[in-house]
Amino acid sequence: MPGAKIVVLYPRPTDVAAFERVYVEEHIPLAREKIVGATKFVFTTVLGAHGVESPYHRVTEIHFASMEALQASAATASTLESAAHAVSISSGGPPLFFFADEGEVVTLEPLQLAQ
Repeated sequence: MPGAKIVVLYPRPTDVAAFERVYVEEHIPLAREKIVGATKFVFTTVLGAHGVESPYHRVTEIHFASMEALQASAATASTLESAAHAVSISSGGPPLFFFADEGEVVTLEPLQLAQ
């Protein structure tokens, strides 16, 4: 079932270890508690990019049942508090926030390699 999500891109922090400590110990629990109506959270560490160093260190996806549910959540004080905390801990520059409509979900068959 298609839904919507907020995607947050965190720039590479000035001190990775310090950022990770605050992100894992403070921000993830805060986001889970404060973001209203989320159906799933995905917290990803960017390990690299092909041929270059990635400008991003973390990607967070906050899933919602619909764009309407996402927009209603984004308007609440508790979700805005979580977003403000994300900005305050991002030492490599402000994180980027995107609203995304997932559209149709397609499941692909596993890749079959020629023998």
